[in-house]
Amino acid sequence: MTRVVLAEDEAIIRLDLRETLVEEGYDVVGETGRGDEAVQLVRDLRPDLVILDIKMPGMDGLEAARLINDERLAAVLILTAFSQRELIVQARDAGALAYLVKPFQRSDLVPAIEVALGRFAEMRALQEQSDDLQDRLATRKLLDRAKGILMDECTLTEQAAFRYIQSTAMTERSTMKAVAQRVIDGVLRPA
Repeated sequence: MTRVVLAEDEAIIRLDLRETLVEEGYDVVGETGRGDEAVQLVRDLRPDLVILDIKMPGMDGLEAARLINDERLAAVLILTAFSQRELIVQARDAGALAYLVKPFQRSDLVPAIEVALGRFAEMRALQEQSDDLQDRLATRKLLDRAKGILMDECTLTEQAAFRYIQSTAMTERSTMKAVAQRVIDGVLRPA
């Protein structure tokens, strides 16, 4: 079940929105009327989606969206009475993945939520791919440095240096990255 945090400073609208979300099968795990509290709720509760109004006390919805997006905590949907193009652009730049204008139709809410969730899942997958590639590159650089040290200090060929790192990792049930780091740190050399 999709977990949602609501941040809307008008209690009546928040109550109506909560009821609508529950009827549509969403789990509202937290709600507030303040932007700063919304950010803390999202950090604490780790929902799938946060719905933010723009104008709220404590911190406006755009700043809250920016913080939530920067930390990649949840998909952000802006729900507001303001439809000015400038605010829409600011919301997009703050990381909002969907934007609904009040009063909204119930039939518009679910598609906006699902689009925001889908886009967030895509962004998260891309970030994981990027992190994996960066880790692989860092590992490759460590391996190359360690091989160079073994070639210089132990007069091994590049292939023999690689095999030494690989076999040590297998024997110790460690990673090649960890073995390479020990070679670089000067604590590991062939016997």
